[in-house]
Amino acid sequence: MHASQAEAAPGYGIPLQRQKIIIEGIVQGVGFRPFIYQLAGRFGLDGSVCNDSRGVTIEVEGAADVLTRFVAAVRSEKPPLSSIQSVDIQALAVQGTAGFTILQSTLDESRRAQISPDTFVCDDCLNELFDSGDRRYRYPFINCTNCGPRYTIVTGIPYDRALTTMADFPLCADCRAEYEDPTSRRFHAQPNACPACGPQLQMFDAKGESLTVDDPLSGAIRRLKEGQILAVKGIGGYHLAVDAGNQDAVLELRQRKRRDEKPFALMVKSLEAAGNIAHVGVDEAGLLQGVERPIVLLQKKPDRTLAASIAPANRYLGVMLPYTPLHHLLLHDDFPALVMTSANLSDEPIAYEDDEARRRLSSVADVFLSHNRRIHTRTDDSIARVMADRPLLLRRSRGFVPRAIALSGESLPVLAVGAELKNTVCLTRGDRAFLSQHVGDLKNIEVYDSFRQTIKHLQTILEVRPERVAHDLHPDYDSTRYALEESGLPTVAVQHHHAHMASCLAEHGAEDPAIGVIFDGIGYGTDGHLWGGEFLVGDLRSCERVGHFRYQPMPGGDLATREPWRMALSYLQAAYTELPVDSPAFNNITPADLRLVAQAVSRGINAPMSSSCGRLFDAVAAMLGLRQRASYEGQAALELEMSADPHANQLLPYELFNEGGQIIFDPLLMVRDIFEQQKQGADPATLAGRFHASLAAMTLDVCEELRSRTALQRIVLSGGVFQNCLLTEMTLARLEDSGFEVLMHSLVPPNDGGLALGQAVVAARNPL
Repeated sequence: MHASQAEAAPGYGIPLQRQKIIIEGIVQGVGFRPFIYQLAGRFGLDGSVCNDSRGVTIEVEGAADVLTRFVAAVRSEKPPLSSIQSVDIQALAVQGTAGFTILQSTLDESRRAQISPDTFVCDDCLNELFDSGDRRYRYPFINCTNCGPRYTIVTGIPYDRALTTMADFPLCADCRAEYEDPTSRRFHAQPNACPACGPQLQMFDAKGESLTVDDPLSGAIRRLKEGQILAVKGIGGYHLAVDAGNQDAVLELRQRKRRDEKPFALMVKSLEAAGNIAHVGVDEAGLLQGVERPIVLLQKKPDRTLAASIAPANRYLGVMLPYTPLHHLLLHDDFPALVMTSANLSDEPIAYEDDEARRRLSSVADVFLSHNRRIHTRTDDSIARVMADRPLLLRRSRGFVPRAIALSGESLPVLAVGAELKNTVCLTRGDRAFLSQHVGDLKNIEVYDSFRQTIKHLQTILEVRPERVAHDLHPDYDSTRYALEESGLPTVAVQHHHAHMASCLAEHGAEDPAIGVIFDGIGYGTDGHLWGGEFLVGDLRSCERVGHFRYQPMPGGDLATREPWRMALSYLQAAYTELPVDSPAFNNITPADLRLVAQAVSRGINAPMSSSCGRLFDAVAAMLGLRQRASYEGQAALELEMSADPHANQLLPYELFNEGGQIIFDPLLMVRDIFEQQKQGADPATLAGRFHASLAAMTLDVCEELRSRTALQRIVLSGGVFQNCLLTEMTLARLEDSGFEVLMHSLVPPNDGGLALGQAVVAARNPL
């Protein structure tokens, strides 16, 4: 016994007990074993701790009251990066052993371990990073048990150095001593390293040739100051970086990356620096400084220090704080902000392997700042915003993955393969669901390869063998083809908008039926049409479509999503006997093109019918002269939100009618009113604001009618349109004022990035 160290060690003659304590959750890679070791010493307990395939197993021996207080302390004092899912305590025979040890990791048949997400560099490590007397002074790979890479370097479980890419770097004597010292912050820190034994920076030119420089970091900073484009290797892949104050450099990056107008993310060195360029509220500050370090959407301040082309036609900037030591070193003394965008060309996945990065980025980057620590799993930055005074993830990736989402009960092991755009996949295990990192748009062959690798890696680290595969109804999605042709497992098709609704219900642990308001781009419907403005009634097992937006032709099919003027033509042609060609939507569109598309709509040629809310946003954006052609997905709808006057609350006319028991929203009166008011010189910002307010009012009207039919009080808001802060907050306020309980997303994106979770829970509840 360690009586001299104990807080309350038992006296001689007090009966001892021995317990096995099995802890599941995120308890590997977060300093849990050294925490237990030190806690056992504090309480004067004997025994051992080890990682295994379920999590952490502890055996402790001591007086009963001390064991009780020990377990309470485990729960209340756990390491900051850990998350305890369950604690199982079993009685064992007393052994009378002395001392407490950390044992080698073990494997067993019940494999439920959870790997920690990658985490930002902690304050203790930052203090060492900038301490000229520390042996890790300015070392870009400093880390400890409380911070550093995790998920992206893990190759298998249990989480030990041998099963990470740090296995390439044998520990030096000093690092080994820290690793084995229970009093050290690096006690059993698997990525532990120093300049003598760890990864090193390297610099390459655009051709991939190694550059001989005294200090790659100083060389990279000099190149950035000269306006060059730098490819920087991070935790989950490469970023492309330029000085955010250099307009010419930002424009050059846009040209080379083939990214005409989509906003670039910024990295700033501190919260104060973020506040210099954008409004940072308490909730935004919490997101920026959270352990996940996502990109956070912040409303711009007037500022002349940043390049104007960083976020054109947008009131927001995407801002993140440094999360690796290398980021801190790049920003420390030299730049108020850097553009830090994923290193890829348009529609490609983020580059993460060194040879691949140099090949794919040779036409984009002037120079590469790389290192020799392998990335095992590519992972993009997460994106978040504050909406209705609560955090909302728009892209769930680095920092959050592979953190589990709690389910309301045990689930079959299901693999859900998500959607075509913003793809993620999901695996269920027991009462937990594991959403993958953002994969991307599967139409690109390299993204599809990444999709397959992600499935394989998740199954490996979670030790899950799914019994069935859930997929979207759309027959032409590559994810659907994978499920039907490659998975080799029984499949369950889940309708797109039911999956959106189920995703939100599952996030809240809600089993009871609800009214689903699912406003989206497009998803394949059970009637063969493209849905997207849907009112559903259902639960995690099934749903019924009870209302929708008026069906409208999409001229050119997918082309209509890239050319919003086509949807304006479709709506105006339906609203008027003769197409009003004097709409701003048709500026610079030739009369011949207008005639051709109008004829195709009239004849039903390559003009699939859609009830999409997103396509109505496109039409109105085009009618107001905001966007005729989109250079990225959702651009027209975003610019409509950005242009809207939030105080323009006077409603536009609209019609609701009953068709075969379905409530149909017909916006043609709205379309005519917008066109007529615009001809009379109405302010586009006012009309955009009134459009948002009218959709919110219409949603309340439909939900009140459905409440009278069903007696349901709970509303679910989901789908990509509910990334729109103005519409969401207007709709939420009206619904809550009417007495509804409203469920919204927070930890799971409302867009297709959260779809796989809904697919998984629906598939688990339905027979094959």
